[in-house]
Amino acid sequence: MKTSEAPQMDRRHFFKLLGGGLFVAYMAEPVNAQERRGRRGGPARPMEVSAWIHIGENGTVRVFTGKTEVGQNIRTSLAQAVAEELPVRIPSIQMVMADTDLVPFDMGTFGSRSTPDMALHLRKVAAAARQELVRLAVERFGTQEQNLILQDGEVIWQMEHSSGGAQIASFAELLKGKQLSAVVTDETKLRPAAEWRVAGTSVPKVDGKNFVTGRHHYTTDIQRPGLVHGKVLRAPAYGAKLKSLDDAQAKTLPGVTVVRDGDFVGVTAPNPAVATQAIGLLKAEWEGGEGPSNKELWQVLKNNFNRGDDGRKIDDALASSAHKLEQAYTVEYIAHCPLETRAGVAEWQDGKVTVWTGTQRPFGVKDELVSAFSLPPEKVRVIVPDTGSGYGGKHSGEAAVEAARLAKAAGKPVKLSWTREEEFWWAYFRPAGVIEVKAGVDADGKLTAWEFHNHNSGGAAIETPYEVPAKFVRSHGSKSPLRQGSYRGLAAAANGFARESAMDELAAAAGIDPLEFRLKNLKDERLRAVLEAAAKSFGWSNRKGHCGIACGIDKGGYIANCVEIELRGKTVKVKRIVAAFECGAIVNPTHLKNQVEGSIVMGLGGALFEAIQFADGKILNPAFSKYRVPRFSDVPPIETVLVNRTDLPSAGAGECPIMAIAPAIGSAIFEAKKERLRAMPMKLA
Repeated sequence: MKTSEAPQMDRRHFFKLLGGGLFVAYMAEPVNAQERRGRRGGPARPMEVSAWIHIGENGTVRVFTGKTEVGQNIRTSLAQAVAEELPVRIPSIQMVMADTDLVPFDMGTFGSRSTPDMALHLRKVAAAARQELVRLAVERFGTQEQNLILQDGEVIWQMEHSSGGAQIASFAELLKGKQLSAVVTDETKLRPAAEWRVAGTSVPKVDGKNFVTGRHHYTTDIQRPGLVHGKVLRAPAYGAKLKSLDDAQAKTLPGVTVVRDGDFVGVTAPNPAVATQAIGLLKAEWEGGEGPSNKELWQVLKNNFNRGDDGRKIDDALASSAHKLEQAYTVEYIAHCPLETRAGVAEWQDGKVTVWTGTQRPFGVKDELVSAFSLPPEKVRVIVPDTGSGYGGKHSGEAAVEAARLAKAAGKPVKLSWTREEEFWWAYFRPAGVIEVKAGVDADGKLTAWEFHNHNSGGAAIETPYEVPAKFVRSHGSKSPLRQGSYRGLAAAANGFARESAMDELAAAAGIDPLEFRLKNLKDERLRAVLEAAAKSFGWSNRKGHCGIACGIDKGGYIANCVEIELRGKTVKVKRIVAAFECGAIVNPTHLKNQVEGSIVMGLGGALFEAIQFADGKILNPAFSKYRVPRFSDVPPIETVLVNRTDLPSAGAGECPIMAIAPAIGSAIFEAKKERLRAMPMKLA
């Protein structure tokens, strides 16, 4: 489908146009609780999902999924999952993604769930399709299943007693004129990872050439007949209310329409420059709007709580400990800084709105539009073009709703793109947090007590992987002064920073090497394996310079980082990073390596540079000239060691690798200065 087209069809009509083919029904278990929360009470995955896979008469295999492509290259790995089990060539697969009129409901692309959940689901559907194709081939050729070979979209019967050689039928030929149904059960057989031929290999990025050459279309590339451009008037501070508006001058500009609905004010214009000019000509008076600043943030977030019996057990264990620790660690609000800012294109036809927008939750954005305009669900369609990154920051549909409001008022399709400053101001942030730790070790360096409280930033990866007899771990919500939400890894980076920094402090107090101390208190064999792999590749036992180490577990992934740093005045220069990562059976080694490295680079920003500054309801650094993100000069050589566990299910890799880089750098800073930095970003005095 070209980006200028929006066929108005339901799923039944869509499949009618495709012609004869194979439909697979899957008897699925309900989605897990985390995903249900994301849908706010929406439907679970359908028991019958006949649209997951369709094999057309021309041999094209269409695969339908609500997952979105936000730069993580999930289109390729999901295609690999299907190609592995069906089996067909990757180029014959067309992934139909994130179009709410065409794909089954999906909660969203988050939580590192696409690989362990959606890829596994599509493998089962493809395996059921394969089994049904074998049955059809047995009927056609009059032979036994063991005499058939399936490969590259064909079934081959090698006849033993015939000079005619082999008989071949394509999948499309087997299905021509027929509409079949198959059912996936728990007994559906999947190929074990040790026997993978397509999955487990570094298949090149699907449609990669289009991205490199600029032919790929993002939301901002969408064109519609009669399209105009939109812009929204923003308040000067959080919570400010519109008192009065004089729009006379703006309306004098050719082609400009001013839209007002309560505090919502926007304009449409023939091009973005005129829209910006029109916004500048609006004379608005505002009242209210205020808030705290960074200076009192930790007092605002800190909670009072009752430690109860758990606290008394910790105190008793600490009383007999040889070494004790009681410290607080803090993390600032930080921005997602996506390459592509929020954008939306909206068009109304016959009472139905179609929106193209970059989001991680197309069905969630559909819900927002349904609510905003009091529409029945069948009157809203959300299409997600591939999106220029999200990092957990695009769960919501602000630009989609704004574009739809302007389009409805103007009576024309509207394209709206946030500026970088708007992205900094009005998107949500990674939560700030205060993490309090009490811990103790005995004379042998074994943990005796562990108390861990996270205030505001969340409970992701909050549990300690280390063995400890007395433990008390809690996450406490707070009234955040800034809008906050998901971020890559959620709270794993914050909790990992506090936990691993505390472990490093305890190791120093006990006079034990940081690696030895962790291994002494660790029974988890998978985490031990990545720690040992990273240390071996780094040369930890013979290290020179200022080095640090840290590790962690999140969402089925296991990460360990070793780093070497250099201090240049008040600047920390990371010279070398070794990362060992394990997430079960590897689906695509090259793309997995890219995920690990991308997480680490992103983690460098939170560790050393990034922090939102705010006061009186205003963001004080809403531009890259004021908000420091990692630069090419900040990124050292990164050696990635991938631990492939073909005996274990594949887990996601988009989030876990971010969590260990900050505490590893903190460990190295302590080795260099004998000074412990307990606040992210870490700044030298």
